[in-house]
Amino acid sequence: MKLKRVVITGLGALTPIGNTIQTYWQNLLAGKSGAAPITHFDATNFKTQFACEVKGFDAAEHLGRKEARRSDRFTQFALTATAEAIKDSALDLDAVDRDRMGVIWASAIGGFATIEEQVSKYALGNGVPRFSPLYIPKLLADSSSGMISMRYGLRGINYNTVSACASSNAAFIDAFNAIRLGKAQVMIAGGSEAGITPSMIGGFNALTALSTRNDTPKTASRPFDRSRDGFVMGEGAAALIFEEYEHAARRGATIYAEFIGGGASADAYHATAAHPDGDGAFLSMRSALEEAQINAGEIDYINPHATSTPVGDLSEVRAIQRLLGAHINNVVLGATKSMTGHLLGAAGAIEATACVLAIHNDKIPPTINTTELDPELPSDLNIALDGPIDRRVNVAMSNSFGFGGHNSTIILRKAS
Repeated sequence: MKLKRVVITGLGALTPIGNTIQTYWQNLLAGKSGAAPITHFDATNFKTQFACEVKGFDAAEHLGRKEARRSDRFTQFALTATAEAIKDSALDLDAVDRDRMGVIWASAIGGFATIEEQVSKYALGNGVPRFSPLYIPKLLADSSSGMISMRYGLRGINYNTVSACASSNAAFIDAFNAIRLGKAQVMIAGGSEAGITPSMIGGFNALTALSTRNDTPKTASRPFDRSRDGFVMGEGAAALIFEEYEHAARRGATIYAEFIGGGASADAYHATAAHPDGDGAFLSMRSALEEAQINAGEIDYINPHATSTPVGDLSEVRAIQRLLGAHINNVVLGATKSMTGHLLGAAGAIEATACVLAIHNDKIPPTINTTELDPELPSDLNIALDGPIDRRVNVAMSNSFGFGGHNSTIILRKAS
């Protein structure tokens, strides 16, 4: 069968550096950090006392008080970003075949704040089991895709992907395949996470995965820097409207970019550490290139996973060096986690959004806070360090790698 082309026609974002697509993009280009002292709980006794929180978000304002009470923060983020993406796409939902419009959403941890709240109440209540009837529906990771479908009456494919920090790219790859195989005409795909909670911060502290630069949080996320000491936790969401090309063209939709390939792999190495030589990352990127039917020399921009961990950053660069070979100096790396922090399962969603906007605007966001490159990095690595780069971006790649050895890569191209 002839595979269908898949394009991106709508964007929505709720991030630590902007609660709309426009503000997110403006602040990416401005090199603004979203890191600040934690306000969600008292972090005084924690090794890490800062994070990249979403600021000024009122769920009731976006969803109404009743719906806000009935959903965990990660689902509130999902619904809010989706509403913006649908509006941005100018889709007439009354004209769309809702049997062929679906949702594939991502979250690594789901309603973790709800779990903590309810279990804490139980523990402090002398063992009396007084759980909320909304406890289970709010904590389930798939509540996000389900709530989106119910809000808009979408009866197509519907589920959540869970593969740690690779989750959003997995959702995008599945949405892409659903449309190009003719199983859907329109898909909402994205990811949301709300993991700035006591046990999440404490747990990642126990793994020594988080930066502890409490005196200078805004400079803590520093991918590829010699003095990097761990990632900065973030929260938020992004939603993308995936649409079959001819369906989009018939309605005169704005086409931001074309989705042309995805790849996935496993490190099969360690529960939390990346393979030191980046073997799994290389396989994921190579698979995406093969599906996209392009060669490494055609890539203009890579948004790397680049969490700012000592082992992870080097592992990924070794894989990129192996993939690009002699082309490595022609490809610009822009690590947006330096501004947004690491949104775990939603990281790929906001980073894919950055790639789409880079293609649409021919601008590559910078990597901030990186002042002294790790001497183990290849000397010809091309990183956007001194502000945004004006450059024609025809092809962009985005990497997401997660605990458990999960790797996923997506490739987007300027639509023609």
